[in-house]
Amino acid sequence: MTQEIPDTLDQAIARSQGLDPLLRDLTDRAVAHVPGADACSVTVRRADRLMTLAGSSGLPSGLDLRQYENGSGPCVDAAETGETQYSPDLAAETRWPTYTEYALATGVRCALALPLPVRGETGAALNLYGREPESLAEGREAARTFAVRAADAVNEALRLERQQASAADVRTALLSRSVIDQAVGILMARERIDAHHALERLRRASQHTNVKLRDLCDELVARASGGASRRRQ
Repeated sequence: MTQEIPDTLDQAIARSQGLDPLLRDLTDRAVAHVPGADACSVTVRRADRLMTLAGSSGLPSGLDLRQYENGSGPCVDAAETGETQYSPDLAAETRWPTYTEYALATGVRCALALPLPVRGETGAALNLYGREPESLAEGREAARTFAVRAADAVNEALRLERQQASAADVRTALLSRSVIDQAVGILMARERIDAHHALERLRRASQHTNVKLRDLCDELVARASGGASRRRQ
């Protein structure tokens, strides 16, 4: 079973099309591979706040969110301190009184949160929950092994996400540059001025009308294209 974990996670990474589908698959695999686990989630700090990026199908609603709201709980402590948090029986837990009351109401009795070393983020954790006291005791070693591979998977998914975002930014920049160049060319031909003065005139118009330069140029190009089409007709 232990050997199977890296193989299946590598396969998940290979077929992943982004962060969300990979992490949903990962949390379901954690429940399947860690003895005693009934639910799993992945916590990552993004935009200076903790959030659950994915949860398994058996994750009770609000189980992580209540921790974020209180700033207290196993996954919060694991993400912020980098230390594993384990509570064999939440009914006897004293560290997070407000949270444990809520967790017990959802039927959760055992919690294990393991920190994930995620590049470019300030805190992350793999959270496992069991419905019986000490249900995760025998699965702690398997959970640690899984967390190592989970960190690899999260890092790879985040890399893919950043790569896709970067490519989108480049495409947007190229489109913007293209429409600005077209607008400059139209002004050069219409006003008989050089490219420098045409661009300066467009910038002043953008500032005066409080319209983004790209949007202003887009409108100018569209009007010019429309006029050209009507002349051809």
